[in-house]
Amino acid sequence: MASSYSTDLKLELMVTGENAGTWGDKTNTNLNLVQQAIAGYEAVALSDGGTVALVMSNAALSNARNMILKFTGTLTTASTVTIPDGIEKFYIIDLSAVTGVTNLTIKTASGTGFTAGEAAIVAAYSDGTNLNEIALNTLGGTIGSAQIATDAITSDKILQSNVTTAKLAASAVTGNNIAQSTITQSKLATGSVGSAQLISTNVSPGSYTTADITVDADGRITAASSGSGGAQPLKMNFVGVGPSSSSTTTSPASSTVLAYIGGGGGGAGARSHDSNNGGKGGDGGYGYFSSAVAGGTTLNFNIGAAGNTGNTVDVGNPGNAGGSTTLTNVGTANGGNGGNGGSPGGPGSAGNTGTAPGANANLIAGFLIATNTAIQGGQNTDSNGKPGFLAVYDS
Repeated sequence: MASSYSTDLKLELMVTGENAGTWGDKTNTNLNLVQQAIAGYEAVALSDGGTVALVMSNAALSNARNMILKFTGTLTTASTVTIPDGIEKFYIIDLSAVTGVTNLTIKTASGTGFTAGEAAIVAAYSDGTNLNEIALNTLGGTIGSAQIATDAITSDKILQSNVTTAKLAASAVTGNNIAQSTITQSKLATGSVGSAQLISTNVSPGSYTTADITVDADGRITAASSGSGGAQPLKMNFVGVGPSSSSTTTSPASSTVLAYIGGGGGGAGARSHDSNNGGKGGDGGYGYFSSAVAGGTTLNFNIGAAGNTGNTVDVGNPGNAGGSTTLTNVGTANGGNGGNGGSPGGPGSAGNTGTAPGANANLIAGFLIATNTAIQGGQNTDSNGKPGFLAVYDS
Protein backbone atom coordinates (compact mmCIF):
# COMPACT_ATOMS: atom_id res chain seq x y z
CA MET A 1 0.00 0.00 0.00
CA ALA A 2 1.40 3.45 -0.89
CA SER A 3 2.05 6.19 1.66
CA SER A 4 -0.48 9.02 2.25
CA TYR A 5 0.04 12.60 3.47
CA SER A 6 -1.29 14.43 6.53
CA THR A 7 -3.95 17.05 5.97
CA ASP A 8 -2.34 20.00 7.77
CA LEU A 9 1.45 19.66 7.39
CA LYS A 10 1.60 17.26 4.42
CA LEU A 11 3.83 14.81 6.30
CA GLU A 12 4.32 11.43 4.62
CA LEU A 13 2.33 8.76 6.48
CA MET A 14 4.14 5.49 5.66
CA VAL A 15 2.39 2.14 5.67
CA THR A 16 3.92 -0.69 7.67
CA GLY A 17 6.25 -2.73 5.52
CA GLU A 18 6.61 -0.04 2.86
CA ASN A 19 9.67 1.99 1.96
CA ALA A 20 12.20 -0.61 2.95
CA GLY A 21 15.66 0.93 2.95
CA THR A 22 14.31 4.52 2.72
CA TRP A 23 12.15 4.62 5.80
CA GLY A 24 14.83 6.47 7.79
CA ASP A 25 15.30 9.15 5.09
CA LYS A 26 11.58 9.76 4.85
CA THR A 27 11.33 10.00 8.62
CA ASN A 28 14.09 12.64 8.62
CA THR A 29 12.20 14.54 5.95
CA ASN A 30 9.06 14.44 8.10
CA LEU A 31 11.04 15.75 11.07
CA ASN A 32 12.35 18.65 8.98
CA LEU A 33 8.82 19.44 7.90
CA VAL A 34 7.66 19.41 11.53
CA GLN A 35 10.59 21.67 12.41
CA GLN A 36 9.58 24.12 9.67
CA ALA A 37 6.01 24.17 10.95
CA ILE A 38 7.14 24.80 14.55
CA ALA A 39 10.11 27.13 14.10
CA GLY A 40 10.42 27.96 10.41
CA TYR A 41 10.94 31.54 9.20
CA GLU A 42 10.76 32.87 5.68
CA ALA A 43 10.61 36.33 4.07
CA VAL A 44 8.13 36.62 1.24
CA ALA A 45 8.11 39.49 -1.29
CA LEU A 46 4.66 40.87 -2.08
CA SER A 47 3.20 41.76 -5.47
CA ASP A 48 1.72 45.27 -5.67
CA GLY A 49 -1.84 44.86 -6.98
CA GLY A 50 -1.40 41.11 -7.40
CA THR A 51 -1.75 37.86 -5.44
CA VAL A 52 1.04 35.85 -3.84
CA ALA A 53 -0.17 32.23 -3.33
CA LEU A 54 1.71 30.38 -0.60
CA VAL A 55 1.98 26.61 -1.13
CA MET A 56 2.07 23.52 1.07
CA SER A 57 3.65 20.66 -0.93
CA ASN A 58 3.56 17.02 0.10
CA ALA A 59 6.72 15.89 1.90
CA ALA A 60 8.70 18.99 0.83
CA LEU A 61 9.75 22.23 2.51
CA SER A 62 7.15 24.89 1.53
CA ASN A 63 6.62 28.57 2.36
CA ALA A 64 3.06 28.06 3.68
CA ARG A 65 4.36 25.60 6.30
CA ASN A 66 6.59 28.16 8.13
CA MET A 67 5.56 29.27 11.61
CA ILE A 68 6.82 32.85 10.95
CA LEU A 69 6.24 34.72 7.71
CA LYS A 70 7.71 38.16 7.08
CA PHE A 71 6.16 40.06 4.18
CA THR A 72 8.12 42.81 2.42
CA GLY A 73 7.36 45.34 -0.27
CA THR A 74 5.48 48.56 -1.11
CA LEU A 75 1.77 48.40 -1.89
CA THR A 76 -0.15 51.19 -3.61
CA THR A 77 -3.33 49.25 -4.43
CA ALA A 78 -5.27 46.22 -3.24
CA SER A 79 -3.00 43.18 -2.95
CA THR A 80 -3.53 39.64 -1.63
CA VAL A 81 -1.64 36.77 0.01
CA THR A 82 -3.32 33.36 0.17
CA ILE A 83 -2.59 30.15 2.06
CA PRO A 84 -3.85 26.78 0.81
CA ASP A 85 -7.38 25.65 1.64
CA GLY A 86 -7.96 22.76 4.02
CA ILE A 87 -5.03 23.17 6.40
CA GLU A 88 -5.30 23.96 10.10
CA LYS A 89 -2.29 25.96 11.27
CA PHE A 90 -1.07 28.81 13.48
CA TYR A 91 0.97 31.71 12.00
CA ILE A 92 3.01 34.62 13.26
CA ILE A 93 3.02 37.26 10.48
CA ASP A 94 5.50 40.16 10.47
CA LEU A 95 4.16 43.18 8.52
CA SER A 96 6.70 45.72 9.79
CA ALA A 97 8.52 45.91 6.43
CA VAL A 98 5.40 46.56 4.35
CA THR A 99 4.73 50.09 3.06
CA GLY A 100 1.03 50.75 2.37
CA VAL A 101 0.11 47.79 4.55
CA THR A 102 -3.61 48.65 4.67
CA ASN A 103 -3.79 47.60 1.00
CA LEU A 104 -2.98 44.01 1.99
CA THR A 105 -5.51 41.19 2.58
CA ILE A 106 -4.33 37.79 3.91
CA LYS A 107 -6.76 34.89 3.46
CA THR A 108 -7.24 31.26 2.45
CA ALA A 109 -7.41 30.55 -1.26
CA SER A 110 -11.20 30.06 -1.27
CA GLY A 111 -12.23 31.43 2.10
CA THR A 112 -11.92 34.68 3.98
CA GLY A 113 -9.18 36.37 5.96
CA PHE A 114 -8.39 39.86 7.23
CA THR A 115 -7.05 43.19 5.99
CA ALA A 116 -3.92 44.41 7.75
CA GLY A 117 -4.44 47.43 9.97
CA GLU A 118 -0.88 48.56 10.65
CA ALA A 119 2.73 47.67 9.92
CA ALA A 120 3.18 45.45 12.96
CA ILE A 121 3.49 41.80 13.96
CA VAL A 122 0.16 39.95 14.07
CA ALA A 123 -0.98 36.38 14.82
CA ALA A 124 -3.52 34.33 12.87
CA TYR A 125 -4.77 30.77 12.54
CA SER A 126 -6.41 28.81 9.78
CA ASP A 127 -9.38 26.64 10.74
CA GLY A 128 -9.25 24.76 7.46
CA THR A 129 -11.68 27.14 5.78
CA ASN A 130 -10.83 30.73 6.74
CA LEU A 131 -7.81 32.59 8.13
CA ASN A 132 -8.60 34.34 11.42
CA GLU A 133 -6.61 37.23 12.89
CA ILE A 134 -5.94 36.98 16.62
CA ALA A 135 -6.64 40.57 17.73
CA LEU A 136 -6.21 42.05 21.19
CA ASN A 137 -9.95 42.56 21.56
CA THR A 138 -10.50 38.82 21.09
CA LEU A 139 -8.10 37.74 23.82
CA GLY A 140 -8.99 37.04 27.44
CA GLY A 141 -7.23 38.48 30.49
CA THR A 142 -6.49 42.07 31.43
CA ILE A 143 -4.02 44.74 30.27
CA GLY A 144 -2.16 46.77 32.90
CA SER A 145 -1.28 50.47 32.63
CA ALA A 146 2.34 49.63 31.83
CA GLN A 147 1.25 47.79 28.69
CA ILE A 148 -0.71 50.78 27.29
CA ALA A 149 1.24 53.26 25.14
CA THR A 150 1.03 56.94 26.06
CA ASP A 151 -0.92 57.82 22.90
CA ALA A 152 -2.90 54.57 22.68
CA ILE A 153 -6.21 55.94 23.98
CA THR A 154 -7.81 58.69 21.90
CA SER A 155 -10.93 60.77 22.57
CA ASP A 156 -12.99 58.42 20.37
CA LYS A 157 -12.35 55.63 22.89
CA ILE A 158 -13.56 57.57 25.95
CA LEU A 159 -17.21 57.67 26.95
CA GLN A 160 -18.43 61.22 27.58
CA SER A 161 -20.01 60.13 30.87
CA ASN A 162 -16.62 59.00 32.17
CA VAL A 163 -15.07 62.48 31.96
CA THR A 164 -15.77 64.02 35.37
CA THR A 165 -14.37 67.10 37.12
CA ALA A 166 -12.17 64.96 39.38
CA LYS A 167 -10.42 63.49 36.33
CA LEU A 168 -9.49 66.87 34.79
CA ALA A 169 -6.16 68.55 35.51
CA ALA A 170 -6.32 72.18 36.64
CA SER A 171 -4.99 73.41 33.27
CA ALA A 172 -6.67 70.78 31.07
CA VAL A 173 -9.52 72.95 29.78
CA THR A 174 -8.51 75.99 27.70
CA GLY A 175 -10.57 78.72 26.03
CA ASN A 176 -10.71 76.78 22.75
CA ASN A 177 -12.52 73.91 24.52
CA ILE A 178 -15.31 76.04 26.03
CA ALA A 179 -18.53 76.61 24.07
CA GLN A 180 -19.46 80.30 23.98
CA SER A 181 -23.05 79.53 25.00
CA THR A 182 -21.92 78.00 28.31
CA ILE A 183 -20.34 81.21 29.61
CA THR A 184 -23.10 82.81 31.68
CA GLN A 185 -23.02 85.60 34.26
CA SER A 186 -23.30 83.17 37.18
CA LYS A 187 -20.05 81.48 36.09
CA LEU A 188 -17.99 84.70 36.17
CA ALA A 189 -16.06 85.54 39.30
CA THR A 190 -16.31 89.07 40.69
CA GLY A 191 -13.60 91.21 39.10
CA SER A 192 -12.85 88.64 36.38
CA VAL A 193 -13.74 91.03 33.51
CA GLY A 194 -11.30 93.90 33.01
CA SER A 195 -11.05 96.75 30.53
CA ALA A 196 -9.16 94.52 28.07
CA GLN A 197 -12.20 92.19 27.84
CA LEU A 198 -14.74 94.94 27.04
CA ILE A 199 -15.86 95.42 23.44
CA SER A 200 -14.75 98.76 22.04
CA THR A 201 -17.57 101.24 21.29
CA ASN A 202 -15.25 103.48 19.21
CA VAL A 203 -15.77 106.41 21.59
CA SER A 204 -12.60 108.53 21.59
CA PRO A 205 -11.07 108.80 25.07
CA GLY A 206 -10.73 112.36 26.33
CA SER A 207 -12.30 115.19 28.25
CA TYR A 208 -15.57 116.62 26.90
CA THR A 209 -16.94 120.11 27.55
CA THR A 210 -20.68 120.21 28.36
CA ALA A 211 -20.68 116.60 27.16
CA ASP A 212 -23.38 115.16 24.88
CA ILE A 213 -23.41 111.43 25.80
CA THR A 214 -25.38 108.44 24.42
CA VAL A 215 -25.80 105.33 26.63
CA ASP A 216 -27.17 102.01 25.29
CA ALA A 217 -29.41 99.48 27.10
CA ASP A 218 -26.35 97.68 28.50
CA GLY A 219 -25.06 100.82 30.17
CA ARG A 220 -22.23 101.38 27.69
CA ILE A 221 -21.34 104.86 26.41
CA THR A 222 -21.68 104.53 22.64
CA ALA A 223 -21.19 108.18 21.63
CA ALA A 224 -19.74 111.29 23.25
CA SER A 225 -19.06 114.81 22.08
CA SER A 226 -18.74 118.28 23.51
CA GLY A 227 -22.14 119.94 23.59
CA SER A 228 -23.44 123.44 24.02
CA GLY A 229 -25.34 124.77 26.99
CA GLY A 230 -26.44 128.35 26.25
CA ALA A 231 -23.97 131.22 26.35
CA GLN A 232 -20.41 129.96 26.49
CA PRO A 233 -17.42 131.81 27.95
CA LEU A 234 -14.66 132.86 25.60
CA LYS A 235 -12.02 130.21 25.10
CA MET A 236 -8.45 131.17 24.30
CA ASN A 237 -7.02 129.13 21.45
CA PHE A 238 -3.72 130.85 20.74
CA VAL A 239 -1.65 133.89 21.69
CA GLY A 240 1.79 134.51 20.20
CA VAL A 241 4.24 136.88 18.55
CA GLY A 242 6.16 136.50 15.30
CA PRO A 243 7.77 135.34 13.34
CA SER A 244 5.71 132.13 13.54
CA SER A 245 3.65 129.88 11.29
CA SER A 246 1.32 127.08 12.44
CA SER A 247 -2.40 126.35 12.99
CA THR A 248 -5.03 126.35 15.74
CA THR A 249 -8.36 124.50 16.01
CA THR A 250 -11.60 125.99 17.28
CA SER A 251 -13.51 124.35 20.12
CA PRO A 252 -16.08 121.71 19.01
CA ALA A 253 -19.06 123.71 20.24
CA SER A 254 -17.94 127.17 19.10
CA SER A 255 -19.48 129.14 16.26
CA THR A 256 -17.53 132.42 16.22
CA VAL A 257 -13.84 133.30 16.15
CA LEU A 258 -12.53 136.57 17.63
CA ALA A 259 -8.99 137.67 16.83
CA TYR A 260 -6.66 140.56 17.66
CA ILE A 261 -4.19 140.73 14.75
CA GLY A 262 -1.12 142.93 14.32
CA GLY A 263 1.43 143.10 11.50
CA GLY A 264 5.15 143.59 12.03
CA GLY A 265 6.57 147.11 12.29
CA GLY A 266 8.98 148.43 9.65
CA GLY A 267 12.63 148.99 10.43
CA ALA A 268 14.07 152.49 10.67
CA GLY A 269 16.08 153.92 7.80
CA ALA A 270 19.82 154.20 8.28
CA ARG A 271 21.55 157.50 8.92
CA SER A 272 23.71 158.93 6.21
CA HIS A 273 27.50 159.08 6.45
CA ASP A 274 27.22 162.76 7.40
CA SER A 275 24.92 161.83 10.32
CA ASN A 276 21.55 162.78 8.98
CA ASN A 277 19.10 160.43 10.71
CA GLY A 278 16.93 157.97 8.82
CA GLY A 279 13.15 158.01 9.25
CA LYS A 280 11.49 155.69 11.73
CA GLY A 281 9.73 152.59 10.47
CA GLY A 282 6.00 152.60 9.95
CA ASP A 283 3.73 151.03 12.56
CA GLY A 284 2.33 147.59 11.71
CA GLY A 285 -1.38 147.56 10.96
CA TYR A 286 -3.58 146.09 13.71
CA GLY A 287 -7.22 145.58 14.52
CA TYR A 288 -9.98 143.43 15.98
CA PHE A 289 -11.68 140.83 13.80
CA SER A 290 -14.75 138.62 14.20
CA SER A 291 -15.86 135.79 11.88
CA ALA A 292 -18.40 132.94 11.93
CA VAL A 293 -16.41 129.66 11.92
CA ALA A 294 -17.76 126.16 12.64
CA GLY A 295 -16.57 124.33 15.73
CA GLY A 296 -13.64 122.00 15.24
CA THR A 297 -12.25 124.00 12.28
CA THR A 298 -8.49 124.14 11.82
CA LEU A 299 -7.24 127.67 11.04
CA ASN A 300 -3.77 128.26 9.63
CA PHE A 301 -1.90 131.40 10.62
CA ASN A 302 1.32 133.25 9.83
CA ILE A 303 2.65 135.95 12.19
CA GLY A 304 4.79 138.60 10.56
CA ALA A 305 8.40 139.31 11.45
CA ALA A 306 9.82 142.71 12.38
CA GLY A 307 11.53 144.83 9.73
CA ASN A 308 15.26 145.36 10.22
CA THR A 309 17.07 148.72 10.19
CA GLY A 310 18.71 149.72 6.92
CA ASN A 311 22.48 149.84 6.38
CA THR A 312 24.61 152.97 6.09
CA VAL A 313 26.59 153.42 2.90
CA ASP A 314 27.12 156.93 1.37
CA VAL A 315 23.50 157.55 2.11
CA GLY A 316 21.31 155.64 4.57
CA ASN A 317 19.44 152.69 3.11
CA PRO A 318 15.73 152.39 3.93
CA GLY A 319 14.63 149.93 6.61
CA ASN A 320 12.90 146.68 5.74
CA ALA A 321 9.11 146.42 5.87
CA GLY A 322 7.48 144.40 8.63
CA GLY A 323 5.77 141.10 7.75
CA SER A 324 1.99 140.73 7.51
CA THR A 325 0.04 138.61 10.01
CA THR A 326 -2.76 136.45 8.58
CA LEU A 327 -5.37 134.16 10.20
CA THR A 328 -7.05 132.09 7.45
CA ASN A 329 -10.70 133.04 6.80
CA VAL A 330 -10.65 135.64 9.61
CA GLY A 331 -8.41 138.60 8.83
CA THR A 332 -5.02 140.11 7.87
CA ALA A 333 -2.94 142.98 9.32
CA ASN A 334 -0.22 144.25 6.99
CA GLY A 335 3.24 145.21 8.18
CA GLY A 336 4.50 148.79 8.29
CA ASN A 337 6.92 150.09 5.67
CA GLY A 338 10.55 150.72 6.51
CA GLY A 339 11.70 154.31 7.16
CA ASN A 340 13.70 156.10 4.50
CA GLY A 341 17.42 156.54 5.03
CA GLY A 342 19.12 159.84 5.80
CA SER A 343 21.00 161.67 3.04
CA PRO A 344 23.38 164.62 2.72
CA GLY A 345 20.33 166.67 1.97
CA GLY A 346 18.63 165.93 5.31
CA PRO A 347 17.00 163.24 7.50
CA GLY A 348 14.91 160.43 5.99
CA SER A 349 11.10 160.36 6.18
CA ALA A 350 9.12 157.82 8.25
CA GLY A 351 7.69 154.67 6.68
CA ASN A 352 3.95 154.31 6.12
CA THR A 353 1.77 152.57 8.72
CA GLY A 354 0.43 149.13 7.73
CA THR A 355 -3.27 148.56 7.14
CA ALA A 356 -5.73 146.06 8.62
CA PRO A 357 -8.53 145.72 6.03
CA GLY A 358 -11.83 144.61 7.49
CA ALA A 359 -10.89 145.30 11.11
CA ASN A 360 -13.75 146.42 13.35
CA ALA A 361 -12.66 149.47 15.31
CA ASN A 362 -15.80 149.29 17.46
CA LEU A 363 -15.33 145.66 18.55
CA ILE A 364 -15.12 145.48 22.31
CA ALA A 365 -11.71 143.96 22.95
CA GLY A 366 -11.31 144.33 26.68
CA PHE A 367 -11.22 140.53 27.00
CA LEU A 368 -8.06 140.32 24.92
CA ILE A 369 -4.63 139.88 26.41
CA ALA A 370 -2.09 141.89 24.50
CA THR A 371 1.07 143.68 25.52
CA ASN A 372 1.03 145.93 22.50
CA THR A 373 -1.84 148.25 21.60
CA ALA A 374 0.09 149.31 18.50
CA ILE A 375 3.00 147.85 16.65
CA GLN A 376 5.45 150.63 15.85
CA GLY A 377 8.70 150.77 13.97
CA GLY A 378 11.87 151.91 15.64
CA GLN A 379 11.79 155.35 17.26
CA ASN A 380 15.50 155.86 16.87
CA THR A 381 17.72 156.09 13.85
CA ASP A 382 19.22 152.63 14.34
CA SER A 383 16.14 150.72 15.67
CA ASN A 384 14.47 147.54 14.32
CA GLY A 385 10.69 147.28 14.16
CA LYS A 386 8.60 145.20 16.57
CA PRO A 387 7.28 141.78 15.44
CA GLY A 388 3.62 141.07 14.62
CA PHE A 389 1.28 139.36 17.09
CA LEU A 390 -1.91 137.23 17.12
CA ALA A 391 -4.51 136.43 19.78
CA VAL A 392 -7.29 133.94 18.86
CA TYR A 393 -10.47 133.23 20.89
CA ASP A 394 -13.77 131.54 20.11
CA SER A 395 -17.25 131.51 21.63
